[in-house]
Amino acid sequence: MAQLKCIVVTPEETALETTADFVALPLFDGELGIAPSHSPMIGRLGFGEMRIKSGGETTRYYIDGGFVQVAGDEVNVLTGKALPVDEVSREEAEKQLAEAMKQPTVTDELLAIRDRMVDQARAQIRVSQN
Repeated sequence: MAQLKCIVVTPEETALETTADFVALPLFDGELGIAPSHSPMIGRLGFGEMRIKSGGETTRYYIDGGFVQVAGDEVNVLTGKALPVDEVSREEAEKQLAEAMKQPTVTDELLAIRDRMVDQARAQIRVSQN
């Protein structure tokens, strides 16, 4: 059976390099599933859960935005943060959400910053619940 090569890169490190049967990623406007022989594409990632299925097991990561490139049977993920789901702290995410909701939104820029913080915190809370 054909497999995908999945590489996840953050600014600090190559967080993951593995083979997979299937990869699911959070796009900014939905979810994307990638299997071997997927057509080439580039997409903008959102905040949420990346699932990598390989050999009947699923590995889950929190992904913090970025981009994905699919070419051939290779999936390249460039993201600001990639954490195994068991390292995502629900308590910290709830604190971030509470802080974000207190942020001033008197300009479009401040509103965008607050919305990003809210989206990140809510995605981390969702991922930590599963």
